[in-house]
Amino acid sequence: MNIDGIRGKLTPSRDLSGLTWLRVGGPADYLFQPADIEDLRNFLRQLPAEVQVFPMGVGSNLIVRDGGLRAVVIRLGRGFNGIECQGNTVTAGAAALDAHVAKKAADAGLDLTFLRTIPGSIGGAVRMNAGCYGSYVADHFVSAQIVTRSGELLELGAEDLQFQYRQTTFPDGAVLVSATFRAEPGEPDELHSRMDAQLKKRDETQPTKDRTAGSTFRNPAGFSSTGRVDDVQDLKAWKVIDNSGMRGARIGGAQMSEKHSNFLINTGGATAADLEALGEEVRKKVYEDSGITLIWEIMRVGEPLPEK
Repeated sequence: MNIDGIRGKLTPSRDLSGLTWLRVGGPADYLFQPADIEDLRNFLRQLPAEVQVFPMGVGSNLIVRDGGLRAVVIRLGRGFNGIECQGNTVTAGAAALDAHVAKKAADAGLDLTFLRTIPGSIGGAVRMNAGCYGSYVADHFVSAQIVTRSGELLELGAEDLQFQYRQTTFPDGAVLVSATFRAEPGEPDELHSRMDAQLKKRDETQPTKDRTAGSTFRNPAGFSSTGRVDDVQDLKAWKVIDNSGMRGARIGGAQMSEKHSNFLINTGGATAADLEALGEEVRKKVYEDSGITLIWEIMRVGEPLPEK
């Protein structure tokens, strides 16, 4: 691939398994790690229009299939991880970790504590409208900067992203480079204490020492077993998985966690195919048991290995 004047790192046939929390997946055609926004813009301007682009964060909520990705993967690094607090706003680069943003905001007396226990980086948090403890990115979002597939630098507001539960709308091939959030004031010590308590609760209830990708499935939307509107319940994915008898279920090296049944684990040696097959088996069993169709929260991309 001929791209002139880039200052970042372009790597052909880059294995992606080591870049995901589940440690599975095949190679991307190319991996590009831009030096800064202008480097990214220059790269995308020159990239042939037919080449697919896949922006990738820290791989915390991702399964890359075993055959890899026929695309250029864009992975942002040090030039995109700054965090700035000003007044009642926090602006963070897309590569800044959610936990670091929460802590830096708390130091400045700003409450973004809901981000503290969310795995991953700000780019993914915005794209997925990540949330925890009743707060979502959409509740605090002011604006985002993106670089389009053609290399333009644009600013988007909430109306452009159309926030929904665990999803947003982005232009195809666009790379989010930074986001600004509005935060309520708070006492730094109290904010840090709250986050410490959240971490303790998370570690007690979730398999934080295992190879996971966070929650596997979205919590089901309001569900009525009788069809009556007044019987609608807010269900948790782990509960319907338990009810279907799939807590601890295994395929190959993949397992639904015994500690929290909505967490898919690579126990060692799992392939992406094992993980995805187990997830699909869970979806099938839950549907048979309750009529509820679970929706994947983990993003799955790429191609399976060809059958032998």
